[in-house]
Amino acid sequence: MLNRGLDKQELLRIVDAVANEKSIDKELVIGSMESAIQKAALTKFGNDNNIEVIIDRESGDIKIQKVLDIVEKVEDPAREIALDDAKKIKSKNNDELKIGDKIFEDLPQVDFGRIAAQSAKQVISSRVREAEKNRQYEDFIDKQGQILSGIIKRLEYGNVIVDLGKAEGVIKKDELIPREILKTGDRVKAYCYEVKKEIKGHQIFLSRAHPQFLARLFFQEVPEIYEGTIEIKSVARDPGSRAKICVYSQDSSIDPVGACVGMRGSRVQTIVNELHGEKIDIIKWTEDLPTLISESLSPAEIQRVLIDQDNKRIDIILTEENLSKAIGRRGQNVRLASKLTNYEIDILTDKEDSERRQAEFKDRTETLIKNLEVDETLGQLLVSEGFTSIEDIAQSTPENISKIDAIDEDTAKELINRSKETLVKEKEAVAEKLKELGVEESLINLKGMTQGMLVILGQKNIKKLSDFADLSSDELIGGFDEIKGKKIRIDGYLEEFSLSRKEADDLIMSAREIVYK
Repeated sequence: MLNRGLDKQELLRIVDAVANEKSIDKELVIGSMESAIQKAALTKFGNDNNIEVIIDRESGDIKIQKVLDIVEKVEDPAREIALDDAKKIKSKNNDELKIGDKIFEDLPQVDFGRIAAQSAKQVISSRVREAEKNRQYEDFIDKQGQILSGIIKRLEYGNVIVDLGKAEGVIKKDELIPREILKTGDRVKAYCYEVKKEIKGHQIFLSRAHPQFLARLFFQEVPEIYEGTIEIKSVARDPGSRAKICVYSQDSSIDPVGACVGMRGSRVQTIVNELHGEKIDIIKWTEDLPTLISESLSPAEIQRVLIDQDNKRIDIILTEENLSKAIGRRGQNVRLASKLTNYEIDILTDKEDSERRQAEFKDRTETLIKNLEVDETLGQLLVSEGFTSIEDIAQSTPENISKIDAIDEDTAKELINRSKETLVKEKEAVAEKLKELGVEESLINLKGMTQGMLVILGQKNIKKLSDFADLSSDELIGGFDEIKGKKIRIDGYLEEFSLSRKEADDLIMSAREIVYK
C-alpha cells in the first residue's frame, strides 16, 4: 500500500473494502492510513521533523509534507525556520508571510521499505481494531436494559460466553438460574445489565437471574405492557424458584393481572417455560399499602398491618395458622414481599404481638419506678396514660398529670421535679462519657443531635463533625442496598433512635454546611 507502484484508485478501493467489512467510518480508515504513512515517513526522514500526510479523498493522491513554523529566532531547525529563509522557499505571496505562520515543504514519494511498510500496517490494523471496538460499544450501549439472544460459544469456569453476532457477552456463574443446564451450541436469552468500556475492549454482561430479566420477558409477551397501558411497578425474584411482580393498569377497564396471565395462562406460561418452571405471583398494585402488603404475602391471611413509614418497616400480625404461609419455605415468601414493597417486614403471631406489647409496657414501667422512685401501681398508671418516658413527664405540666385519677397536683409537681433532676444527672453522666470517648465540641453542638446519639457515634469512632458530614442517611438509619439484583440489609448507626430519613438528611446537611462553608 505504501509503495510508489500502488494504483491510486486501488488505494481507495481498499479503504472502501475495509470500511464495509468492519462496519466502520471510511474517514477513519483513511485517517489511520495517513497516520501509518506519517509514521513510516518519520522513520525515513527523521523523527525530529514535523511531517503531515494527506490522502486526497477523491483521487487517492498521497501528499507528504514537512511542516515548519516561522519564528523570529530558530531554536529547532527540524521544525522551525526564520522569516527571511521562509520567503526564499515560498515562491509566491512572500510579502504576506509573518512570524507564527507555517510553511509546507513537499517531500518526495519514495518506497518506504519493508520494515516501514510493516510498521505502517500495524498502525492501520491497530486503528481499525480500536474503531471496530468503539463501534461495537456504541452498538451495544443502546441495548443495555434489553434482552439479547445468542448462541452459547463456550463455558469458562462456570461462566457462559454467548456469541451475540458482532460481539460476545458473558453470563457470570452467579447470574445464571440455579440448576439450569446450558450447553455449547444452545440458543439462550439473557438480560443485558451492563456494557463496560475498558482498555482491552468492551465487555457485555448478561444475566438470567436479574429481576429485570423477568420484567423484560413480560414486556415482550404482554402487548399492554409494551404499549404502556400496563406498568410494571416492581419485581422480586428468587431465580429458578419463585418470583413476584407488581403490575398496575392505567386503564381501569383492563385487569392488569388477567392481561399478564393471558388466555388460559398462555402468556405467563411462556415466561415460566423460559425460566425453567419458576413460579410467578402476579400482584395488582395499589396505593393502599396495607392491602398491597397483604396481597404480597398471599396466601396468608393478615389480621393487622402496622406501618412505620419513616423507617420503612412493617409489622404483620396474623394467627399461628397463617404464620408458615406468610413466611414461606425458608422465608422465601416474606423475603420476596419485602423486596417487592421495599419495606422491611417483621411477622408476628397475635400472641407474639401481645407478648411484645406487654414487655414494652413492663420495661417502661420499670424505667419510671427506678428513676422517679414511685411504686409499681403509679408507674403502670403513668405508662397506661401515655407517659411512657422520663422526658414525657418532664415536659408535661402539673395540670395535665393531675388529670389522672389518684394523682393530685402536689404529686404531679413532685413527679415533674424528679424527672428533671433525673435528666440533668443523665446529661452530666453522658457528658463525662463523651469526654472519655474524645467526641469533639463541634459535633456535640450540632443542632438536632442528642447525647445518646453522640455516645453511639463516639463508640463507632465518629468523633469529628467532618466524620459525621461524610456519612450517608443509610449509614445513620439503615436501609437496603441492591447488589446484583439481591437486596442486602444495612444496619444504621442511629437506628435505635427511630430517625426519619428527612431528619437524618437534615442532620447530615447541617454538618456539611458547617464543614464545607
